[in-house]
Amino acid sequence: MQIRSLGLVVVCLTLSASAQKPMQTPNVPLPELSAPSNGPITLNVMVTDKAGHPIRGLQNSDFTLLDDRQPTEIRSFAANDASAPNAPPVGVFLVIDEVNTGFDTVSIEREQIEDFLHRDGGHLPVPMAIFVLSDDGLNQLTTVSRDGNSLADALHQKSGELRALGRSGGFYGGADRLDISLRGLGSLANYLGRAEGRKLVIWVSPGWWTFDNPNMIISDKQQRTFFSMLLAYRTAMRNADMTLYAVDPRGTNDAGSLYQFIWQSYLKPVKKPGQTQPGNLALQVMATHTGGRVFFGSNDVAGEIADCANDASYWYTITFDPQTADKADTWHDLQVKVDKPGAIVRTENGYYAQPQTPGEVPPH
Repeated sequence: MQIRSLGLVVVCLTLSASAQKPMQTPNVPLPELSAPSNGPITLNVMVTDKAGHPIRGLQNSDFTLLDDRQPTEIRSFAANDASAPNAPPVGVFLVIDEVNTGFDTVSIEREQIEDFLHRDGGHLPVPMAIFVLSDDGLNQLTTVSRDGNSLADALHQKSGELRALGRSGGFYGGADRLDISLRGLGSLANYLGRAEGRKLVIWVSPGWWTFDNPNMIISDKQQRTFFSMLLAYRTAMRNADMTLYAVDPRGTNDAGSLYQFIWQSYLKPVKKPGQTQPGNLALQVMATHTGGRVFFGSNDVAGEIADCANDASYWYTITFDPQTADKADTWHDLQVKVDKPGAIVRTENGYYAQPQTPGEVPPH
């Protein structure tokens, strides 16, 4: 899968004199996508109890949608049960990241994934496919199937050919891995955008480097470039009806490391280009903002994948008209509240509003 380059210049992040070496990151083409519009937005909404089990049977009247803290009309509402005969299409797409994961961890991770696929006799509740991110980009390892045993066999047969990449360390190695990772995410969003239905993408990876370094200086031009990339990837994933999940396979050995928590400092929404940092494009940050989940610090990778896939069993969709803005790419916070004690709600955290185009009928 390849995505067309939109001619982004290489982003050069300048280091202080103490670091000496310049760094280039990333030379990443934006995904192909339509320009952001003021058309209706559909949100996939997960409502669970504290144990993570879906709360079923809610009605439109149980939901309140807040757009920048103001109540907003819900144009349409649906409760979706994947086991129902008339259920909308839904699929799970598992990405094995061999670019950002060490060799020993990759071996353990494959065993855990096979364990997940063999559960319940290999009968998957929703269709699934496996992709691998490697040195040559993102490639599809299996076709879409509900037969977990056949998927596990395909993964096992390919395991001897799959390898973790040995890359240079430091800034240059991080830039290289970030480049491959973001290209893979963009190509997958484009690919899935061609098919109807909801897609859950479970990215098994420690995540890519956030370049969180006090010696790093980013220019205004570079921040605008990162902001354009952030907007493009968010739009591509929404257009693909895609929810992103991040599962760190390193287990308890890395549970207390600072690396596990750096990405959390970038969860605050980016409201203007001058606020943008490379960490705003972190895998875990983008997963959280799509309404997905982030797992780390556990040796039960198979169980974490199962928890992610369970989001495909039952969910709600609500559609609303976004607000127009005086200038392009104006951030709006979104919040969905449910009138159910103890309910935990996950969905997209916001959108970038656009000006009204000439002749456009304002939302009602």
